[in-house]
Formats: sequence, structure tokens, C-alpha cells
Amino acid sequence: MIQLYRPGASPMHRLSAGSKLLLLAVVAFAVSLYPHDAVSIGAVALGVGLLFIVARVPLRVLGTELWRLRWLVLVLGGALWIFVSPLTAWVSTARVVSLVLLATLLTMTTPMGELLAVLHRLLAPLRRWGVDADAVAMTLSLALTLIPVFSGFAAEIADAHRARGVRIGARAIVPLLVRTLRHADDVGDALVARGLV
Repeated sequence: MIQLYRPGASPMHRLSAGSKLLLLAVVAFAVSLYPHDAVSIGAVALGVGLLFIVARVPLRVLGTELWRLRWLVLVLGGALWIFVSPLTAWVSTARVVSLVLLATLLTMTTPMGELLAVLHRLLAPLRRWGVDADAVAMTLSLALTLIPVFSGFAAEIADAHRARGVRIGARAIVPLLVRTLRHADDVGDALVARGLV
């Protein structure tokens, strides 16, 4: 299983997992609902970049994460630019990229065990309604961790197509699905080996 956590002593690392999850939820809610203009969404994107600096994550790592998202930016931004407006393309694309980068930063500065513990505590009251808090906590933490992993798969496949001179189209979905399913098998094997499922 790919572990994105990068040990460190930055303020972001020292912040509790619960505080970081709450911060991510609040920011995601605010960024999604606020009627942004070009300047405000630019400020949000800049703020996310500054959080990477506060977390003492090397700028090359931030650059790598942005590079992994380039096809999302091109497809989403391009479609909105053509069919809606340049402003909508900028606002919507910056919003999605900012949220994905925040989720990535959370997984880089928080060990998986801490994320699981917090999610488990939050979901424990739902047991009375038959909700398996362990399974839901594991699912949510894996989802957060795997967002940047799958975006990396998409970037690698796009690079491979371009290197072969093959036009990137709908056919690129097939190798992405294959890699995703293989990775899911690996994650499942890792969970079974650790006795988590």
C-alpha cells in the first residue's frame, strides 16, 4: 500500500489529526459554497500553496502534485472555457485543484493510524443504528489517501501515450482502470496481511 505520509516537525505535522480533518471539512465546505470571483479563488489557491510551505513540504513535491493534476486541469478547464466562460473555467478548476491538494497535504502530514482513530471516534455513535464504524473509517481514510495516487496513475498513463505518439482519448480509461484495479488488489492484500479485514 502506498504511504504518502512524510514525517516532520512542522506546525502542520504537530496539529492533531482531528483538527486537520475539521479544517479540511470547513475549508472544503466554504470553498465549494462561496460564490468565488477570479481574485478570491486565486487567494484560496495561493493559501493552499502556502500551507505546503508551512508544512515544510519541498516545493518540488508541490510541483509534482500539480503536474499530476495537469490532465484534470486541461480537460475540466478546457471544457468549461469552451462551453461556459473563461472565468468559470478558472474558478471551477482552481476550486477542484485546491481541494485535491488539501487532501494530499492532509495525507502527507498525518499518519494513517491517526486518521483512522479520529474517524473511528467520530463514527462510533452511529453503531446504535448498525453502522460499522471501523469499515467506514477505513474506507474514508483510504479514499483520502488514494486521491493523489490515482491522479498519479492518470498522469503516468498520459505520459506513456504521449511518449508513444498515441493520441490521448477515451481509450486511456482502459489502462487507468487496469492500474486502479491492480492497486485495489494490492491494497486489499496489504489490509488482509495486517489483519484489518
